[in-house]
Order: sequence, then structure tokens, then C-alpha cells
Amino acid sequence: MMASQKPSLLLYIHGFNSSPLSHKANVMANYCKEHRPDIKVLTPQLPCYPKQAAEYLLQLVNQYQSDFHIALIGSSLGGYLSTWLNNKFGFRAVVVNPAVKPYELLSDFLGPQTNPYTNENYYLEAHHIAELRDLDVEAIQQPQDFWLLLQEGDEVLDYRQAVTKFQGAKQTVEPEGDHSFVDFERYPEQIIQFLEL
Repeated sequence: MMASQKPSLLLYIHGFNSSPLSHKANVMANYCKEHRPDIKVLTPQLPCYPKQAAEYLLQLVNQYQSDFHIALIGSSLGGYLSTWLNNKFGFRAVVVNPAVKPYELLSDFLGPQTNPYTNENYYLEAHHIAELRDLDVEAIQQPQDFWLLLQEGDEVLDYRQAVTKFQGAKQTVEPEGDHSFVDFERYPEQIIQFLEL
């Protein structure tokens, strides 16, 4: 890193009913701690509701953008939010088994919810699905900003939606696997390189 450049910040955005305690978040944090201590890693606990989560992410960007070079990793719903942030700010992003149409998927989850990591209880309502739809990026403007990491065995999302959505992006599509992305430990070094951190 040249002295004239801003220091690097990696913002990890977790998925639906997840947390900074997720495996992938820990893999990235531990890798940076050991190999790239110059990178500031943020893995915030997002609010449960889409509009609040988006506003919280904007607050973080506003807090750090002037002093740091920011790049993103987004998992599942975090991939959807990363796409939204890229559209606003142009941040490079690695999206892991990203949700492409979470407003369709989460329509089946209306009602009481409990985050298994935080034990927070909340209630998902129809207007929260509308909030999610409001964050949709219809067409990605700069696909070269993205690296799509997918596993075809994802039991939650149809991986083909992401292949289509991220046309023109770097894509790694692996057979089998699952929604958590099995053996994510193979990728931290390459992710940091792609994100130009």
C-alpha cells in the first residue's frame, strides 16, 4: 500500500437471521488479523428490518468513507445489500451465494422470527418485504466491480438467478456445497486481492 493511499476497510455484510459471529465473517476477520493487520475489518450486527439495515449501512459509509478505501463482502441477503451499496458508491464487492430476489423468498417468512445468533425476537410484516423491494438494483452498472462466489448445492437460493444477475462479473460457480458456502477458508487471500485492499 502506498503512503498516499487511504487505509483499507473491509465491510462484511451478513445475511438474513445471521450475525458477525457467522463462519465466513470470522474467516475473513481472522485472515486479516493474521496476514493483513493493516485492513480494518467491520462486521456489524445489522438491524432485523430492511430499511433500518440499509440506513445503518449508510451511516457506516458516511462515518468511514472520507478516511478509508472501502470494499464489501456480502453473504446471502448481505449480497443483495452489497449490490445496493455498490450502485450508490461504486465499492468493489465479493458476493457469496447472494440473494437476488429476497423480497420473493422472504414473503414465505412473514410472522414471528428469532435470530439464532442473537436470540432477538421480531416480527416480519408485508411492509418489510416492500422495504426490501425498494433496495433492488434492477441492472448492475459495473459488473467488473463484483466477484460472485456460488455453490450449486445452495438449499435456500436458486444459484442460477445470481449467475444471470451478475453477468459480466467474475464468477466462481462450484458444484454441490450449500448455502453457507462450504470450505470458504480457501478464498480469503484471493478475495482481498480482488477487492484491491
